[in-house]
Amino acid sequence: MPSPTLFSSFKSDLDDGIKGTPMKFAGDTKLSGEVDTLEGRPTLKEDLDRLEWANKNLMKFSKDKCKVLHLGKHNPGVQHRLGSTWLESSSVERHMGVLVDSKLNMSEQCAAAAKKANRMLGCINNRITSRDKDVIPLYSALVRPHLEYCVQF
Repeated sequence: MPSPTLFSSFKSDLDDGIKGTPMKFAGDTKLSGEVDTLEGRPTLKEDLDRLEWANKNLMKFSKDKCKVLHLGKHNPGVQHRLGSTWLESSSVERHMGVLVDSKLNMSEQCAAAAKKANRMLGCINNRITSRDKDVIPLYSALVRPHLEYCVQF
């Protein structure tokens, strides 16, 4: 794996000619595009075809990690290809640590946050027998952040 600076120079031309919105973070790239009309479908296909820059730079996408998340009530769920590989559709994807589903429902994010918080609370309960006020900072530092990160009630 090249250094982050060298890798950034490889990725710098990724969005050349792309009409959608590429989002780059570390080694991950997400491409989003609005396909609300028949004319929008070829635009997204052209954007996916432009991602062949990886071959020119002697790099490749991990196509088994590439997924399509269809958003919208009346989305027909058209299949897309990256090169010769058909991309798998997904009902939920993680973006910057947040679970996003096709209905933009936060229930999976809330459930995941509650699960992490309960796991941490269980660790505290198993290790510490005291129920003094001294335990409150542990809760504030280890449990509460899981319940507050990207979860709205």
